Amino acid sequence: MKLTLDNPPTVAAPFGDRFAHVARLDLPGGGLLMLAGQVAVDDDGHLTGAGDIVAQSERIFEIIEGVLSGHGAGLADVLHIRTFMTDLADLPGYAAVRRRLFTATPPPASTTVEVNRLFLPGALIEVEVTAAVATA
Repeated sequence: MKLTLDNPPTVAAPFGDRFAHVARLDLPGGGLLMLAGQVAVDDDGHLTGAGDIVAQSERIFEIIEGVLSGHGAGLADVLHIRTFMTDLADLPGYAAVRRRLFTATPPPASTTVEVNRLFLPGALIEVEVTAAVATA
């Protein structure tokens, strides 16, 4: 078993490299990627899509795709999605983005919770994923 923490070059380091985007646990025959919670930010760490759940959701999954691709994985390799939302009334907009991106039946396992606020002012949503990856 081998644990690696990193920020792949396929995406900007999160908030000045204050934490790792991903923890990778390699096991015989494959591995798991545990991605840190992602919010809708640009490469400089500024919020994008202010007030727009669809725009924020799309940006978050762009970041997630970049992190996954840096490890030879993609959205099809996602096993579980954990979502934190500041208002569950925004769920239809987020769900529409997820349906467009995750077309397999059934889609990945999922947990969604409502929280009072997120650490970045204006962020409506934060998403974590766990994915499987083949060992190189």
